[in-house]
Amino acid sequence: MNSRYLPLIITAFVLGLLLAAGGYFFDNFLSLRVLINLFGDNAFVGVTAVGMTFVIISGGIDLSVASVIAFTTIFIAQTVNDGMHPAASMAIVLAIGLAFGAAQGWFISFFNLPPFLVTLAGMFFVRGVGFIINDISLAIKHPFYSETIRGLAIPVARVGRAVVRFPFTAQCLVFFIVAGTLLAAFTRFGRNVYAIGSSEASARLMGIPVDRVKILVYALSGFCAAAAGCVVTFYMQSGNSSSFVGLEMDAIAAAVIGGTLLTGGVGWVAGTLMGVLILGTIQSLITFQGSLNNWWAKIFIGSLLFLFISVQQLLNRRLRGR
Repeated sequence: MNSRYLPLIITAFVLGLLLAAGGYFFDNFLSLRVLINLFGDNAFVGVTAVGMTFVIISGGIDLSVASVIAFTTIFIAQTVNDGMHPAASMAIVLAIGLAFGAAQGWFISFFNLPPFLVTLAGMFFVRGVGFIINDISLAIKHPFYSETIRGLAIPVARVGRAVVRFPFTAQCLVFFIVAGTLLAAFTRFGRNVYAIGSSEASARLMGIPVDRVKILVYALSGFCAAAAGCVVTFYMQSGNSSSFVGLEMDAIAAAVIGGTLLTGGVGWVAGTLMGVLILGTIQSLITFQGSLNNWWAKIFIGSLLFLFISVQQLLNRRLRGR
């Protein structure tokens, strides 16, 4: 077995173990409704993590994604309440997220700056712009949200008299996972991202346009973060410039738990999906248990990260030995 696949196999095992434990200890934990909620409730984390996966595979990091999400929600809420149609507002903010990510990638590649510092500055910048738009939470009142989005849910089964539906937020997550998988596995851009993460110097010697690929990677991350902000508005029907502080760490954790190596060059979008589902399953287990504080989820996630980082370090040593 190729040792590169070891983190992915461990991820699948951990997810299966958590789901099995939930099904054993709690009635209805493995019901269709709960499993669908895992996708719908964690869709915005998953969409963000898709972009983060490409960034980490390339050997970088993006700390600005949570601020982009918050900016997106308040931008949409403010413009829709001012009379703009939600579709137009979303198109504008997606373009802004794409351009903002590309600008960060340009600074990183042109000035040869550490991605950590550039995206840290971007995190503060875009969060501040969100507060300038509006510093309070705004409800979004538009038929597009109250009627159209709800009508896009897909009926999948009938349980008694109730119909279980696959919500539009979950559909968005599935779309980005499939698109990200295809982009990583079957395009020149995806191969270039892996090559740069494995060895940037070698990638330059092979003639890969490293600077251009880096700009595109961060543009993709900014676009995914803005798209996640749009998904949040579907879920919460409100915008808040102070929300989602620390969500960038959840996206990084999902990618790492999903088998993406922090050193770059190795990772799978499908693994990232499993990482997101692991985070959601831990939260669901705590909710079903009832007596544990929600902060226990952070403790369990931190423990998993220690485990996966240790596995990654052992894997790196083995690969270097070869």
